[in-house]
Amino acid sequence: MAEEDFELGEFASDGGDSGGGMAPTSSPSGLPEVTDLPKSARDLEAVYDIPVTVSAVLGKATMQVSQLLRLGRGAVIELDRKVGEAIDIYVNNRLVARGEVVVVEDRLGVTMTEIIKTDR
Repeated sequence: MAEEDFELGEFASDGGDSGGGMAPTSSPSGLPEVTDLPKSARDLEAVYDIPVTVSAVLGKATMQVSQLLRLGRGAVIELDRKVGEAIDIYVNNRLVARGEVVVVEDRLGVTMTEIIKTDR
């Protein structure tokens, strides 16, 4: 997956539809398909205030409940990632990007290095 930068303006359609919205059509599977994306950031204003949950996952580990119960203060859990390896960034439990951990003043943050495109 390549690193990609994009802006809302890139979603503008070259098509001649002057309706300013999305026009559903039928895909080969019979499900509706969006053929015309919003033409400007103004067309997206209706969704700006919808809350989403963003999670940055450093890594994962699997263990038995008995092992979990034996953990105490200072215990180390080995994750499935190596130091310097990209972390996964999820929005509403859907993988959308990969990135790196950064320090912003006295807090941890994440910088996105790769946008994940999925076929729906």
